[in-house]
Amino acid sequence: MPLAASLLCLVVAISDGDTLTVRCGNPGAYQQVKVRIAAIDAPESRQAFGQKSRQNLARLCFKQRATLRPVDQDSYGRTVASVRCGNTDVATAQVRAGLAWVYTPYASHHSQLAPLQRQARASGTGLWSQKRPLAPWDYRHRHAR
Repeated sequence: MPLAASLLCLVVAISDGDTLTVRCGNPGAYQQVKVRIAAIDAPESRQAFGQKSRQNLARLCFKQRATLRPVDQDSYGRTVASVRCGNTDVATAQVRAGLAWVYTPYASHHSQLAPLQRQARASGTGLWSQKRPLAPWDYRHRHAR
């Protein structure tokens, strides 16, 4: 998948709160691509708010047209991209709803996210309603296979 160029795709599956599958290209020559949303990390499926995060992403994007701006490829071969479904920036929506953390190491080009996370945390929105929410990267580390 070419980096930098914007792609218009159809969202065909939602894996979790920060990963979706899109179909891009022309009819008959579709390319199915697994996309990790840039700059955020959502709770894992078995974590508190993992299902809510996935459901919210599905509500925003499933069977919708998505505009992708690929920025990288992750270690699992997924395309890392900024994603808009309709007029909604998905990373912004997930963080604002308290359904994803800002993934700081990769959020330098997403300066709008940190203040939204502080706001969600201060108001106890979503996963911030928990006493001590466990970041997904800590969860994965604890539950490494």
